[in-house]
Order: sequence, then structure tokens, then C-alpha cells
Amino acid sequence: MRDTTVAFHELSFVPEGDEVVVGRKDTGSYAVLPSDGAALLGRLTDGEPLDEAARWYESTFGEPVDIDDFLETLRDLGFVRAGGTETPPPQRVRLRRLGRLVFSPAAWLCYAAIVVAWVVATAGHHELLPNPHQIFFTSSLVLVQLGITVGQVPLIFLHEASHMLAARRLGLASRLGMSNRFTYVVFETRMNGLLSVPGGKRYLPLLSGMATDVVVLSLLGLLAAATRHADGTFSLAGRVALALAFTVVMRLGWQFQFYLRTDLYYVLATALRSHDLHEVSTTVLRNRIWRLLGRPERMVDERQWSERDRRMGRWYGPLVVLGIAVMLALTILATVPVVWYYAGTIARHLGTGRFDLEFADAVFSLVFNAGWVFLAVYLAKRKRREAAPNRPYQTAAE
Repeated sequence: MRDTTVAFHELSFVPEGDEVVVGRKDTGSYAVLPSDGAALLGRLTDGEPLDEAARWYESTFGEPVDIDDFLETLRDLGFVRAGGTETPPPQRVRLRRLGRLVFSPAAWLCYAAIVVAWVVATAGHHELLPNPHQIFFTSSLVLVQLGITVGQVPLIFLHEASHMLAARRLGLASRLGMSNRFTYVVFETRMNGLLSVPGGKRYLPLLSGMATDVVVLSLLGLLAAATRHADGTFSLAGRVALALAFTVVMRLGWQFQFYLRTDLYYVLATALRSHDLHEVSTTVLRNRIWRLLGRPERMVDERQWSERDRRMGRWYGPLVVLGIAVMLALTILATVPVVWYYAGTIARHLGTGRFDLEFADAVFSLVFNAGWVFLAVYLAKRKRREAAPNRPYQTAAE
């Protein structure tokens, strides 16, 4: 057996410092190998017999290798082809040309012009800037809830579609799907193949969603400005645009909650060349807390990660705290004013004692919210039943 060769699926090798990310784009299975292990795997994929590869490793690196154990690990990762199976031919990546067009230099100039125009418009008219009270674009709470819920769908789609197109521009077969986040329907882009390209090429696919949000925010603000009445008041279309613009700002703020593994989290993980940044950083942070509390027995052994991962985890830890601070700021500055206004409106409509349209609107609004709560419980239970392992570079916008 040791004089035989082993058939492998098509693998990508991406050097990252002293390590190499090796994996399959078709399945999204990746492993981070030391450079010597990647070199050994490279010789095996080139068709070198097992015994010969083992002798080469020992003569090159000065120590023996358990080639059988190494091969078993590669099988567990799905890198080894089963007997009689063939590597499927590479699939043609659809929409790659569209991705190149959407992110071409000419397109970026157009996006920049839109954002600059919005900045100029808001500089002279601060009322165009998003604020919590713009959510209530009409006096009917039910219409507000329906408008925001329905209006979010195409905006979320644009965010995730930009991730998909940016990845397909690189020839990666990214996929756009639908799921739920709490009570919200969300689109998700799976970009597992992103690990098969150098780190510098990953930033655009990861940041394209936020870039799209900024352009959409600018377009909504410009629409509100263009449809104003002669007396300066906003039209219904303008008020709806500003309400949706505020939700876009909330999504942009949500990206800074790093502990949720947002788009910006993956950007930082890529920049720091850390593939377990969240777990390492939270463990380091918890260990610091237990050390301060004099409870060393509760600490986790950090030696299970490399020295680089531990160093990056210490640097990233404060950003986890920053993410929590952002969450609190969004709650105080945005969520609380909206809830306060909503509760006050409900109280006024129900407290009149008259069974009129305002009373009915308040009742239906409460029923609407109660339905979301029940839906959240149902979806959470179903998600736990269908729980699957997290995949790298999976983004979701809500």
C-alpha cells in the first residue's frame, strides 16, 4: 500500500504567513496546515507514492512522519477520492460577467457620485439625515409595520446579492439562499470558496454588502429630496424612503457588533490571518475576567491555539467589548425612541374609549407584533432541530 499513489480531489493551496489554507471549493472543506504539511500534501497530490513522499519529508525536515495517520486525516477532511470516483469537471460560474460589470471602475465612479450627491444634499438639509422618528411615515401603525417589513426584503436582497456577485466575479460559485434571523426573513450568501483565493482578494466580497447599503442609503435620501412638496414637506414616497433609509443605517450599525460574526468580523479575521478569531478572543477575554476574580480553575487552556492566534485574540478582545457598546448605543439612540413613540401611540389610540379606526389600528398592530413573537418561538425551535455546523464566510443581512 505504501508504494501506491493516492487520488485526491482538486485542492487549492493558499499561503498565509507560516501556514497554508488547503481545501476544496466544491464542498467548502478547508484545513490550515503548517507549511511542511502542505508541502507533503502537494507532493502526494502530484502523484508521488506514499513511501517516497515520507522519505522526502524526513530528509527535508529532519524528522519522520506518520504517513498513514496523515492520510487518515486527509480522508476525514474529504480530500481523498474514494475508489472509482472521479473529480467532477469544474462548473461554469454563472453571472461572473455581471459581477465584473457591477464592480467595474466605471460602476464605482457612479456609486461614488451618488454618495457625494447625498452628502451634499444632507449638508444643507439635515432633515434628510435618518432618525428614529422617520420610521413612522404614516399615522397608521399597521401600515408602518407592513411597509417596513415588506420594504426591507428588496434592500436585504441587494445586500446579499452584492456579496454573491463579488464572489462570482472571482470565479467562485457563491450561493444565495433564504433563512430566518429571529422573526425576520433573511437572505444568506454562502461564500465557502472564498478561502481558496488570496486574502487580499477576499475583502471586496466581504465588504460589498456594506458598500451596497451605503449606496442604497444615498439613493433613498436623494429620492426623498427629489419628491418634496413646494412647501418643503415630504411626500408619502419621500417619507417611506426616509423610513427605509433609517433601517439601512441600523443594518450598517449592526455590522459593528463583531461578536455576532458580521461582515466586518470576517474582514478583521482575514486581515489578522486568524481562522478561529472569535473563539480565541472570547476565551482570552473570559480568562482575563476569571483571573481578575481569582478563579483560575475556570480558565481555559489557551495552548490549544497557535501563538499567533493567541496574540491576535488579545488584540481583538477589546473589539468584542466595542461591539457590545455599539449594541447598547443602537438600543438607546434608536430602538428605545421607536418603542417609546410606538407605546405612546398605542396608549392614546386605546385610551380614547372610542371604537374607531385608530382603536382598530392599535389592536391590529398589537396582534401583528404578537404574531411575530409566536413566529420567533416557532422558528427558533425549528432551527435548533435542524441545526447544522457553521460554515465559514456565510453572511446574513436582516
